[in-house]
Amino acid sequence: MEEIRHFSDADTCLEFVAALRWPDGQPVCPHCEEKGAYFLKTRSLWKCKACRKQFSVKKGTIFEDSPIGLDKWLSAIWLIANAKNGISSHELARAVGVTQKTAWFMLHRIRLAMQAESFERLEGEVEVDETFIGGQARYMHTDKKKEKIKARGPAGKAVVIGLLERHHEVRTKPIPHTKKDTVQGQVRDNGKPGSEVFTDALASYEGLDPEYVHQVINHAECYAKGNVHTNCMENFWSLLKRGIKGTYISVEPFHLFRYLDEQAFRFDSRKENDAGRFIEVGASIVGRRLTYQELIGDNEVWHSTAKGAGSA
Repeated sequence: MEEIRHFSDADTCLEFVAALRWPDGQPVCPHCEEKGAYFLKTRSLWKCKACRKQFSVKKGTIFEDSPIGLDKWLSAIWLIANAKNGISSHELARAVGVTQKTAWFMLHRIRLAMQAESFERLEGEVEVDETFIGGQARYMHTDKKKEKIKARGPAGKAVVIGLLERHHEVRTKPIPHTKKDTVQGQVRDNGKPGSEVFTDALASYEGLDPEYVHQVINHAECYAKGNVHTNCMENFWSLLKRGIKGTYISVEPFHLFRYLDEQAFRFDSRKENDAGRFIEVGASIVGRRLTYQELIGDNEVWHSTAKGAGSA
């Protein structure tokens, strides 16, 4: 309620987003990247002194070309950043007063701002685990069951691998399968050599030595031996699936990486307060534009690029 009251004024919203974009108070023109633009109060726009072009505070952000007011955008960011199990597009639509289709588009654009951009490898104690995401056969319609269920076990489900540096951060990515080259490739891409790597007894992890200090916990025997376990990663999977099953209900594979980004952000910022998470997302809105056509365009190689799009 404090957030809604504070951002109920359009000028307050404008000043807040401008401060997030240009902390030094010097607006940068998105057209020529020159400083020195001046504010046109009557139009709530800036005009560049160099190229003479006008631009709004939304230009070059997740808000670009959106007719939705900043008050509703900021409320949407607050809601999704601080919802324990996420917020559905229907709930957001009711909360901020937009259509469900608009709310769905807003949520995906905000998830893009939640996407981590870290090139540093995880180090120290790193847990690695994989999970399968998809509907259970007993809850499917007969036609849908024939289409999706071709075999027992995880067949027909999306595969996700996760790496978690204890007490720091988690990284997840959809992968096509759990074969050795794919799984170990993700470990080597994200894990710093020499780190302690904890996995379960899946055969695909065999061979990580001597590049890593690889220790295995066999879940058929126990779930922890001292500090050798994957319980932190399992905890993340439980939070992710609780959100998917309880809030989003159905997630298409080509959108899955967006929901993974959302949950990873929420997990990594779990020690922050509500305002801290809100500011962190707000500070990442620049340079991350997502158009509706990009969002709904079918991408058949989603599993290899983890950047596909579609409808969900």
